[in-house]
Amino acid sequence: MANTYHQMYVQTVFAVKYREALIQPKWKAELFTIIGNIITETGCKSIIINGVEDHVHCFFALKPTASVSNVMQNAKAKSSKWINERRLLPHRFEWQEGYGAFTYSQSQIDAVYKYVQNQEEHHKKQAFREEYIAMLVKFGVDFDERYVFGDLE
Repeated sequence: MANTYHQMYVQTVFAVKYREALIQPKWKAELFTIIGNIITETGCKSIIINGVEDHVHCFFALKPTASVSNVMQNAKAKSSKWINERRLLPHRFEWQEGYGAFTYSQSQIDAVYKYVQNQEEHHKKQAFREEYIAMLVKFGVDFDERYVFGDLE
């Protein structure tokens, strides 16, 4: 698009269904690369993808013709298909329904990058649910705790 200029940075967070610790160390890096490539395929610019065994953080530059919901739907569907087709788990893999999406300015890129990069260390101190609720509160997002990433049934 001629004369269309943009600068939109988004961090999304989504969990394994029921927040189960299913993302295995032996294929975690490849999964995050796959997710980054899927985001890039949408025309967005993947900056960093990282997470731990029960959830993923994606930090990317959003292009103006893409919607966050379409990018996430694509990333979650294709990455779960990748896990299932390779039979990386003894049962069917699914992501939890929904995600969190938070926007940042240019001046925050380095801090967000480091935050996403240091997920393993961060989660030695804070559980995912507490981290996620803290993000919702920090960004002033209205939410109902009953629907914040369901627990095992």
